[in-house]
Amino acid sequence: MEKDSLQKAYDVGFAYEQDYGGCAQCVIAALYELYPQLKNDDIFKAATGLGGGVGLTTKGGCGALVGAAMVISQMTGRNLDNIADPERQRFVAYRLAERLVNKFLEEYGTVTCEKIQEKLMGRSFYMYEEWDEFLAAGGHTTACTSVVGNATQWAAELIEEIKEK
Repeated sequence: MEKDSLQKAYDVGFAYEQDYGGCAQCVIAALYELYPQLKNDDIFKAATGLGGGVGLTTKGGCGALVGAAMVISQMTGRNLDNIADPERQRFVAYRLAERLVNKFLEEYGTVTCEKIQEKLMGRSFYMYEEWDEFLAAGGHTTACTSVVGNATQWAAELIEEIKEK
């Protein structure tokens, strides 16, 4: 993927998080803007509760990572009508998701929302009670926006690899 395309992927993800929030959905929306042939409203909607480490608690995995893995799995995962998966198609999705995890570990040292917030903003936030503090610390201007930008870019790189095969 060309450098300009990588930057565009980052910028689109960043802008979605800055404008709308909900890291998992923002990665998915950004990837659907970049790859409109993938658009699936049910997948987008299913990611609603995954913002802020699941339910805005910061206690779960990073929503940006999960959203990126959802789109990669949408392209490469097994189907419900073939759940037995004798072809082991799910392992294609597992390996690609593992690569996303490794990017997060390399960049942030963790895959959890709480620890990423601590790294980028000095502490984590219980967003139901500390929303204003989260925003003041850069939640939607520098911190989570950059995480969504990175996740979108990393997923776009994988999508381009998938398309080449």
